[in-house]
Order: sequence, then structure tokens, then C-alpha cells
Amino acid sequence: MTTITSRTASDDGTQPSENAALPRNPGMPLDMGWVNRVHSNRSAIERRAAALPARRTVKKEWQAAWLLRAITCIDLTTLAGDDTPGNVRRLCAKARQPVRQEILDALGFEQLTVGAVCVYHQFVATSVEALQGTLIPVAAVSTGFPAGLNAFEQKLQEITASVKAGAREIDIVISRQHVLTGNWQELYAEVQAYRAACGEAHLKTILATHELATLRNVGMASLVCMMAGADFIKTSTGKEPVNATLPVGLVMVRAVRDYYEQTGYKVGFKPAGGIRTAKASLDWLALIKEELGNEWLNNHLFRFGASGLLSDIERQLAHFVTGQYAAAYENPLV
Repeated sequence: MTTITSRTASDDGTQPSENAALPRNPGMPLDMGWVNRVHSNRSAIERRAAALPARRTVKKEWQAAWLLRAITCIDLTTLAGDDTPGNVRRLCAKARQPVRQEILDALGFEQLTVGAVCVYHQFVATSVEALQGTLIPVAAVSTGFPAGLNAFEQKLQEITASVKAGAREIDIVISRQHVLTGNWQELYAEVQAYRAACGEAHLKTILATHELATLRNVGMASLVCMMAGADFIKTSTGKEPVNATLPVGLVMVRAVRDYYEQTGYKVGFKPAGGIRTAKASLDWLALIKEELGNEWLNNHLFRFGASGLLSDIERQLAHFVTGQYAAAYENPLV
């Protein structure tokens, strides 16, 4: 991504040719031989992750282009206890126009949008209505988010209700006890049932990696969820003490790569929680580029779960165009 090119209002945040006919991951039978072969070398993983921010630096127009791409990959999110229909509608308005038009004009863009809007089930219908006329999907968190401790039948009912209300993506949380007790068959069956309940809606499985104890567990859980038919694997709920980190991300994207090499199906990856700065978004994009390649650098296969990230990216783009950082009130999120 070395140039900034004009985009049309009909774009959904990715170039029209990117993954236009991307086949959906159908899943596969649980292969415990493959799952048990997963190993992790924590020190090597941490060294590799630490090297990314140190080595990968982009400046000037290249940085602006990468940041524009980052915007198209954001799942703009509000998951607060004080959410109201009003602030959800404002969030959707920001999703439609994530960067001030004068900044886009200066960069040669007619329009761009975020990757999706992510809300609780209660606000799915509100979001769908607010996003009418766009291609921006609504994602609903589900299955007893964030703890995932609701009764199983309630979890399935919640997915079904969100899909019926218009959600095109469902972010589920796995039952962490299945990982911690090594009950991989139960985890596989659980995710399979969620996938069936989603129907045509895409399934994003949240691993809540901080609660899985080891990086090996993260890698094993990633594989099991993909075998069960997950369209995306996601790091965190954003509600844990530690959320998306580069070492965890490295383990997960290498699981994605292994799954693709073995099956031919591409599964998406979504880091979520704690990604608040433009610099951090560039680190994650560099990770994807180096580990998975350019084919994953679009919102069909990569998303950020974030709420505050957009404000800092817009601030950096304003500086690139004007030479001055915008005041906070000039780039309101909602």
C-alpha cells in the first residue's frame, strides 16, 4: 500500500476486486492429532512480537495510506452499560463518515467507511435502521458476552434473535472452561452449534485469550474453532484485564496460516480490546502483512475491535494533510 488512490461512494471499505468470491470456511471434522501437535515457545514468540514495532515504520503518504486501510478494517464498537439508541445512532453516523470530508478530499478519497458496527443485541435493529443505504454490516455480541456463562439454549436463542433483527455478523464468546479442562470435543460441538444458529451470518469466535492460561491453549483453541466452522477468530472481549497483545496475535495468525495451508480456506482474524492508537494499528497491520500476506489486509479477513482507535487515526490524518493536530472536539466519535 504505497499510494493513496481515489475511491467511490459505492465502496464498502475494500477494493472491489479483493476476495470478491471468498469461499466461506465450512469447517472440518475435529482432528485431535493436529490439535495436540500445537506447541508454543513463549520466549521466541515474544521476541518476534517485540521486533515488529521496532522494525516496521512507515512515514508520510505511506503511513496515511496504511491508516486509511486501518479505518476500513475497524469494527466500530459500543458495548457500554449506558448505551442508548441515541449514542448508537451517532456511532452509526460516524461509521458512515469516519473521517471529515475535507480530509478525505485532500487525500483523494470520495468516501470510505468502517468495516462494521458492533453492538449488543438490544441495539441491532437500531443500528440496521441507521445504516440503511450502506453496505456496512451490523455485528452483535452474543452467547452471554462477555463471560459466556449463560445456559446453552439461551445462547442459541440470542444468536437467532440477533440474526432475525438484521445482524450479519455474530461475535460469540467460547466457554473458557472447555479449554482449561481440555474438553476439546465439547468446545468443537459448541462452536458448531453456534455456526449452525448463525445461518448466513458470519461467526466470529472470541477466545478471551487472557483467560486461557497458556499460549499453547490459545493455539489449540484457535484450531478447534476453525475446524468447527468459525469465519473469524478474535482475541478478546475487551472486558478482560489484558486484551489484544501481539504475542497472542502471532499465535493466532499462525494458526490461521496453518489452517489455510492444510484446508485451502481463509479464516479472518480480529484483535480487540486495548488498541487505541494509530501506531498500534500499524503494528497489527504489519503483523498481518508479514505473517499472512496482503491477501488478509482487508476487512473480509481482518478487523480491529475498537472504539477509541478511530479518533487517533483521524487526528494523525489531519496532521498529514494540514501539518497540525486536530483538537479533540474536531474529531468526535459520537
